[in-house]
Amino acid sequence: MHQRRIDDFTWQGHRLVYEERGGGDRPFVLLHGLLLPAGVNAHIANVLAEHGHRVIMLELLGHGRSDKPTHAYHYRMDKTAQQVVALLDHLGIDRAVVGGVSLGANVTLEVATKYPDRLVAGVCEMPVLERGTIGVILQLEPLLFLFRYAGDLVRPVFRALQHLKRLTSNELYRAVIETGGEPREMAAVLHGFTAGPICPSYEERIKVQHPILVIGHKRDWMHPMDDAEALAAELPNARLHKLRHFFEARMHPDRVLDELDGFLDEVWEVEEQARRAGAPPEAAEDQPDVQNAEAAEATP
Repeated sequence: MHQRRIDDFTWQGHRLVYEERGGGDRPFVLLHGLLLPAGVNAHIANVLAEHGHRVIMLELLGHGRSDKPTHAYHYRMDKTAQQVVALLDHLGIDRAVVGGVSLGANVTLEVATKYPDRLVAGVCEMPVLERGTIGVILQLEPLLFLFRYAGDLVRPVFRALQHLKRLTSNELYRAVIETGGEPREMAAVLHGFTAGPICPSYEERIKVQHPILVIGHKRDWMHPMDDAEALAAELPNARLHKLRHFFEARMHPDRVLDELDGFLDEVWEVEEQARRAGAPPEAAEDQPDVQNAEAAEATP
């Protein structure tokens, strides 16, 4: 049975929760999608942990059990990358594989472009680039309006859904049920992430030299396969793996496990060979300092 631990740390005065499954010296930070808790990736994390990987599921600000401030300015892509690096600092991890689904995929790209020396490799499932912005607008803007101006109508629905958690022990189903929360908090998350850039620019992305596993879904108009294919083509060290839909990897992880497990083993073998050879980690160009950035933001 693999190890399982839930803990938290403080970032810019806010509590962020993370869950570790497995152990060892090959950390994989696994990130959720927009408004979803870490539990959406629980099955994948369990299987990878059984295969000897240390999986760390961070719940970003505004998600899951982490704090949920109600102002949109808290939710920007650059801040999510800072949260990932703060997690690594908290755990004493110099470099890690970072990956995630949807929002988590875009956060991975943000880490790759802003903090390249902290990244061994990346996994981007359902990335949202320029082609996906139309789907984002059509799907998320109505939800933003609903949560912002009709919270009294949806709040009882969310409360009723919480009772369904008692009927299942399946972590994926419980995670979907737990997505609903306080409408004002959810509106702030949607407002913040849809108001700013949703991903690094093309000019930034093509400079990413890390190995990147891109996973695309064939039946997802908000995360079109075109975006996944384009990202895999843009990045010099990327490979593309295709799935049918979001639930395939979570209900039948064997359909992606061989690819993902093999990818993780491969990149860590290269990383460990470089360490034995005494090669320095990839240099970061114009890398922002998280602690200095936090101090600047906290200064009136």
